[in-house]
Amino acid sequence: MSEDPTVLNVLNPEDEYPHQPDAASNYNESMYLNGFDAAQGLGAWFRLGNRVNEGYAEMSVCIYLPDGRVGFMFGRPQIVDNTEMNAGGLEIAVVEPFKHLTINYDGPVVLLDEPAQMTNPREAFTTNPQVNCRVRLDVHGVSPMYGGRPVNADGSDIETDPLNSFAKAHYEQHTRVTGTLEVGDEAWEMNGLGLRDKSWGPRYWQALSWYRWCPMIFDEGFALMVSIIGRPGREPRRSGMVLEGDQYHLLTDCRIESDYDELHHQTAVRIWAKSETGAEYSITGDINALIPLRNRRRDQDGNQLVTRITEAMTTFHCEHHGTIKTGMGMTEYLDQIIDGLPVGPDYSSGLA
Repeated sequence: MSEDPTVLNVLNPEDEYPHQPDAASNYNESMYLNGFDAAQGLGAWFRLGNRVNEGYAEMSVCIYLPDGRVGFMFGRPQIVDNTEMNAGGLEIAVVEPFKHLTINYDGPVVLLDEPAQMTNPREAFTTNPQVNCRVRLDVHGVSPMYGGRPVNADGSDIETDPLNSFAKAHYEQHTRVTGTLEVGDEAWEMNGLGLRDKSWGPRYWQALSWYRWCPMIFDEGFALMVSIIGRPGREPRRSGMVLEGDQYHLLTDCRIESDYDELHHQTAVRIWAKSETGAEYSITGDINALIPLRNRRRDQDGNQLVTRITEAMTTFHCEHHGTIKTGMGMTEYLDQIIDGLPVGPDYSSGLA
C-alpha cells in the first residue's frame, strides 16, 4: 500500500484473474499461497509467476514435512498466453474472488533430508530422490484485502521503469487452508492458516537490493505481515499490517533482528512492530526448516546477476492482550549476492 497521500490503491474482483500483459518483456503475473498446520508442524507454499512475454512460467512447490524434510520442485514450463494460472502441474484457481481459491498439484518433488543442499541446486536435484506429490487444498480468506494497484489521484497509472520494477500492483490476505498433501507414500490432512498474495507488472528479482518479509498468523482474528525493503540509495521501506478481529491496521514502524549461521541463513528472529493505533508488538520466531533458492540472469552488458531467497517456515510467539500466542508463518529473506556474499545490512549487525 502506498504511503503517499496523492496515490490511491485500486482493487477490483477481476484483479483476482490474469490481466492483459504489459508490453514489457519482463511482465510477471504472480500468485503465491502458503499454509501451516501448527498442530502437526506441517507447512507448504506454492507460486506461479506467468512471464508470458518471455514464454514461460516460474513454478514452485515447497512442502515442509513435520520431521524437517522438505519436498521441493521448481520449473519453467512453457506458456503461450496469460489466461490462467496453470503450468507445470500446478493450478491455482479462483472459485470466488477475495473469498475462495483452490490449489492443485500433480507432479514430482525432490525430497531433501538436508534442505540447505539447495545452495547447489544441480547437486541437490541429482543426489536426492524424487517422489510423486499430490496436493488438493482449499484456501478461504479470513481477513479484508491489503494493497492493490497504486494509481494517481486522477486515476491514471503510475509510470514505472520495467528495468527497475518488482511489481506495479500487489495485494495480500490472511487465510484458512484445508485439504490433503501427499508426498511419496505419506499423506496428511491439513487444517491450517496462512497468507496469500498476488502481484502483476514488470519484475526483475534484481530490482531490489534486499528485503525481509515475515507473514504470520496466530488465529483467524490475529495475524501480521512485517516487511522491510532495501533499494539502492534509499532508506529501507518499513511497512505491513496487523489483523485485529476483522480489521487490518497499517504498521507505522517495524524492526527485524535475526541470528544467522555460517551460510548466512536465518536461525532465529526477533520482531518489533507498531501499528497506526499505537499498539506495539514484540514477536520471537524459531526457524523450523529453511530452503535457500536463487534466481540468475545476465544484464544488458552480459554480467551475471544472482539473487538468493531463503524460505523458512517459522514458529512465532507474541504476547497479545496478556496471553502468549503461538502461530506460524514464513521468514522470507531476499538478497543480491555480490562477490559471493548477501548484501543485506543485517548480517553483521543482526538488525534490519
